[in-house]
Amino acid sequence: MNLFRNVVFIAAIAGLVAGVVLACLQAYATVPLILKAEVYEQAGGGHHHDHAAAPAETGDAMSSAAPAGNAMSSAPAPAEAAAPAEDEGWAPADGFERFAFNVVANIVTGIGFALILVAVSEFAGGIGNWRQGVFWGLAGFAVFTLAPGLGLPPELPAMPAAELLPRQIWWTATAVATAAGLGLIAFRKSLPLAILAVALIVAPHIVGAPQPESFETPIPEGLHHQFVVAVTVTDLVFWLVLGAAVGVVRGRFTGTATSLRDSFA
Repeated sequence: MNLFRNVVFIAAIAGLVAGVVLACLQAYATVPLILKAEVYEQAGGGHHHDHAAAPAETGDAMSSAAPAGNAMSSAPAPAEAAAPAEDEGWAPADGFERFAFNVVANIVTGIGFALILVAVSEFAGGIGNWRQGVFWGLAGFAVFTLAPGLGLPPELPAMPAAELLPRQIWWTATAVATAAGLGLIAFRKSLPLAILAVALIVAPHIVGAPQPESFETPIPEGLHHQFVVAVTVTDLVFWLVLGAAVGVVRGRFTGTATSLRDSFA
């Protein structure tokens, strides 16, 4: 029970820190681009866009973390503007209210990803310091942002997208396959397993991500490119901060506590 409590505590602190950092980065780097896209969306008559819920961005940590137009982008992005003839219900007002809701969403996302990171790393011996945490954070970035983003890049409002369920299935399969492949490479020193690992990482991209029937959109290509870069960079910082924070908090509050892997030995 003490071990479980430590895992939850570490994840809560690290997720809080990383979530706040991500929200601040998004306010500067991605939210202005989303607001620009909403202007094009309104001018274009409110092009339909089927979004996925995410970390992923983790808004943009989950426009990256899940198939969405923020993430896993890469955490939850601000809500899209409604077309004049549509009633989409309540949404946070622009300004502080929108920022506050984005902060809360990113903190929840950060804690969720931190729980995954802490649990998996404990089975591998635990994250002993912030330097190890940075490497684990890079792995998380590769699994939840980089690999899925190659097939399902972050989307802005008014951009076309394939059906939600196929995108979710492909995104999940890609994340799982990438995690398994990286795990085999890192913890199993075997050539056959290394070949299997590469095959797992590449397989989802050979199959290909679901694509929309049409790519017609009022969003300028340059604006979308800026958004993809902004989401990727903010997600990278998020994962680096999350991994480092886990290492610092774990070292400070658990010291040489037994890892989950050892506890099941």
